[in-house]
Amino acid sequence: MRYFLYFSYDGGNYHGWQQQPNAISVQEVLNKAISTLLQSAISLVGAGRTDTSVNAKRMVAHFDFCCTLPDKFTFRLNRLLPPDIAVLDIKQVNKDAHARFDALSRTYHYYIYKKKDPFKRHYATRYLAELDYTAMNQAAKLLLQVEDFTSFSKLHTDTRTKICHVTKAEWIQEKEDLWRFEITADRFLRNMVRAIVGTLIEVGRGRMSIEEFSKVIQQKNRCAAAESVPGEALFLVNIKYPDSLFLHTEVLHHPN
Repeated sequence: MRYFLYFSYDGGNYHGWQQQPNAISVQEVLNKAISTLLQSAISLVGAGRTDTSVNAKRMVAHFDFCCTLPDKFTFRLNRLLPPDIAVLDIKQVNKDAHARFDALSRTYHYYIYKKKDPFKRHYATRYLAELDYTAMNQAAKLLLQVEDFTSFSKLHTDTRTKICHVTKAEWIQEKEDLWRFEITADRFLRNMVRAIVGTLIEVGRGRMSIEEFSKVIQQKNRCAAAESVPGEALFLVNIKYPDSLFLHTEVLHHPN
């Protein structure tokens, strides 16, 4: 049987989602906890990667297990997991369903603020300069017309194509001194969101015109874009899938 696991995590203590030999990752911690609980070797397949320090409000991964999950599975799993990882729910899916390849879209949020605030500093990036959010939104609209995002991709990755389709890219004011950049696409390249945000901030500071932002895209050169912004202010917030993947629409095991 195949299951989709929905969970959230604070990425501050982890070197990203993907398991690696010399650093702790979210995938490694979850694999160990589920394997312990089910007394069987479990290997999660994630919906994608998140880099070091990046957070997830709603991440998805799939795993296979021979049987129906035991009672109070998510409750017991949350007891095993550290405080910075939380299982939200779990759903049984078709045997061929894939957390990564069947995703229709993914949505990220990036947070920035200006005034010194000790309670924002771990989950938002502070910029002292005045930012022109109108200009930043005008530039962001150009992303909806782009297919090749090479200029915003980390160099020397094993990705075969840099083609992505962005359906939303917008700066939204949440509070007086808190703005978020919301972006949705069918897929994202490594470092893509943070590189886009860093370059849009250059527009907001008046260091780059909207026309120059367009030229950055057209150059298909990572060196043409601005530096990436820090990872702790970035959140994966949602992943959408076709309803046809799910055998049960209800949550199998309530996390509490």
